[in-house]
Amino acid sequence: MGYRTIKTAIGAGLAIWIASLLDLEFGSFAAIIVIMCIEKTKKKTLYSIQKKFFASLLSIILGSICFELFGYNPIVLTLFILLFVPILIKGRIQEGLITSIVILLHIYTVKEANLENLLNELYIILIGTGIALLVNSIMPSFKNEIIKHKTDIEHKFSVILYEFSAFLKESERSWDGKELIEVETILNNAKNIVIQDVENHLLRKENKDYYYLEMREDQLKILQQMTAIVGIVSSSKLDVKQKGMLANIFLNISEHVDSGDTTIALKQLEEYEESIRETELPKTREEFEIRANLFYLNFEIKNYLIIKKNIVK
Repeated sequence: MGYRTIKTAIGAGLAIWIASLLDLEFGSFAAIIVIMCIEKTKKKTLYSIQKKFFASLLSIILGSICFELFGYNPIVLTLFILLFVPILIKGRIQEGLITSIVILLHIYTVKEANLENLLNELYIILIGTGIALLVNSIMPSFKNEIIKHKTDIEHKFSVILYEFSAFLKESERSWDGKELIEVETILNNAKNIVIQDVENHLLRKENKDYYYLEMREDQLKILQQMTAIVGIVSSSKLDVKQKGMLANIFLNISEHVDSGDTTIALKQLEEYEESIRETELPKTREEFEIRANLFYLNFEIKNYLIIKKNIVK
């Protein structure tokens, strides 16, 4: 049984109990309002409550005026609904249509828009929306779940970079690249959870975990682009010194995925670039292509580290 289901059940029962204490007519509808207002997050619940409250209030005022002027009959009700729906859409509160129409039908049923009946409906609305806001103010913490996702992401990144390193050293190595797909799924799931966490804090507009996940998404795109080039370079039997050097850099980065310090890795890449400048020009087309691809991998892994460095800063 879900957390949201439990809150909905408690809220519905509480709303009916309060409505019965006040001896309200149609009091059970307060429970329906609670059920319709409870959303996944505090922010969504608040938006839902606002729209349903103002739509219902508008239907009480306009509906009462129409019924008192033109009579309580089906034709007036039909014409009112036809005119009322565009008003809700114009005011961007169409989500409150159902609650507002039910409230209107209460007035239509008793066939009298006096102060007592209007206050009765207003109390029902206030009880329903108030209880929904109260019970949904209690939200589970996503902290442990977010930490687990971040740990899983870092582990997958570490495996990917380790495989890059191993491929550059051993061309016959077998790797299906499933971690690239798995980590993308984890990132999407983690983002959904973090968005819920942000929306459960009404006054907080930013979340460092969300920025962290965006950073990992950008880094994953780089790793995906590098995969094919790593395969091309590793498939060559040509002995190029820079291949082993870059493999060692990948290995070092794979061992420190969870670290915020990119200083050592960036320094290694600078030394790697310097070694390229000092090396003789390639003598064959194959050597030229391999070294060009290695230079590309160097460029991309540097971008990978810079993205992290900028976020940490």
